Amino acid sequence: MTEATNGDRGTRSGRRPGQSGAREAILSAARTRFAEGGFDKTSIRAVAADAGVDPALVHHYFGTKQQLFAAVVELPVDPEATLRRIEAAPLDRLGETIIGSVAAVWDSPAGPGVVAVVRSILAGGDDALARTFVLDIVLERVRVRIATPEDDGRARVALVGTQMIGVLVARKILEIEPLASMPLADLVAAVGPTLQRYLTGEIDTATT
Repeated sequence: MTEATNGDRGTRSGRRPGQSGAREAILSAARTRFAEGGFDKTSIRAVAADAGVDPALVHHYFGTKQQLFAAVVELPVDPEATLRRIEAAPLDRLGETIIGSVAAVWDSPAGPGVVAVVRSILAGGDDALARTFVLDIVLERVRVRIATPEDDGRARVALVGTQMIGVLVARKILEIEPLASMPLADLVAAVGPTLQRYLTGEIDTATT
């Protein structure tokens, strides 16, 4: 009898997919798991059980859980390099580092693919997966750095998320000028201080 752990619902009965269908089965199972339970509560083992494959095969096709999620949402870049730059930034420069690092990806050759993913979400894609990506992957590492016993940082990173989404939509989808053609350095100078205030400045994050 298979023991279910970390949110596992147990191995489903049925024939294990062949090599030709295993990748698609894993993606389908992962999409459902991430949408229902979020990033933290989804395990590679649970995805493998749902897909009827060995966990080693999930790692073989997709690597880490984060890379699996990137494949699920069809993100054209691995966010890890960007997240490492943000993690390495001094606390008092987090705002400018976030907008600078993320906007640099938007402006890179991978940018059109990122915009395509955002367009799909805005057009009626999976809201749960979008929230998981923004809050559990992109901003969670920032949140744990700024959290205090009095303020867990969730409202702060949510504000950062809204700002970043707004800039992306205005710059790359609606192409509002002069934001659309603004040099990256000017964008960082304009938006960075606002993000920094959200993260470490004086704001009212009390909930009612």
